[in-house]
Amino acid sequence: MKENYTNINEFAEGQLLLINKPYKWTSFDVVGKLRNAFKPLKLKVGHAGTLDPLATGLLIICTGKMTKQIDTFQAEEKEYTGTMVLGATTPSYDMETEVDQTFDISDISIEGMRAALGQFIGTIQQYPPAHSAIKIDGERLYEKARRGEEVERRAREVTIAEFELTRIELPEVDFRVTCSKGTYIRSLVHDFGAALGNGAYLSRLRRTRSGNFKIEDAREVMEMVNIIRDLKNSEQVAE
Repeated sequence: MKENYTNINEFAEGQLLLINKPYKWTSFDVVGKLRNAFKPLKLKVGHAGTLDPLATGLLIICTGKMTKQIDTFQAEEKEYTGTMVLGATTPSYDMETEVDQTFDISDISIEGMRAALGQFIGTIQQYPPAHSAIKIDGERLYEKARRGEEVERRAREVTIAEFELTRIELPEVDFRVTCSKGTYIRSLVHDFGAALGNGAYLSRLRRTRSGNFKIEDAREVMEMVNIIRDLKNSEQVAE
């Protein structure tokens, strides 16, 4: 159920906003748009869990005193749906970069794909993509990667609770994943392709759930901006 707001001061006290992040927006773009909408109020605004620019879906935004709970929301289990393309890889593991290698997919079977899923269920070691926002020695990996520099990546432990294939129309495969904080779905897709003795990259990703919060209850960015504007205007009239 979508939250109803009656007073602009509610946001200063602390609110959790569920936003549907648009395609090609960064998570910080969303934060900046909402922060700007609150002006001239000097309000703390932050997000609980970054989404890549090419991903869409649920972004949790915290305002005011609620920003103190960002780490708690960020640590909750996430659910994603998406599409991978088999038979090719890209350096970024998604569509941000061009295909750098292709593979023959004629030997890939549905049975083989479903069998390969098992090795990704549970606690696994995963390497983040070279094109990721993780910082090493004070610099984000994607900044080094875009300069063509060798990128040092360190494995991290993540937990995959569910990984299922929901549509198979090669070379495209739709999937659903529930996973722990810090999981890179791009890496999961890349590793799944490798497990098939092939290649794969992510072509679409949508976060559908974070903890108990669902995308169905999220608002569009401009819908939220208009709510904030109307609350500010109504209070000015009241004065």
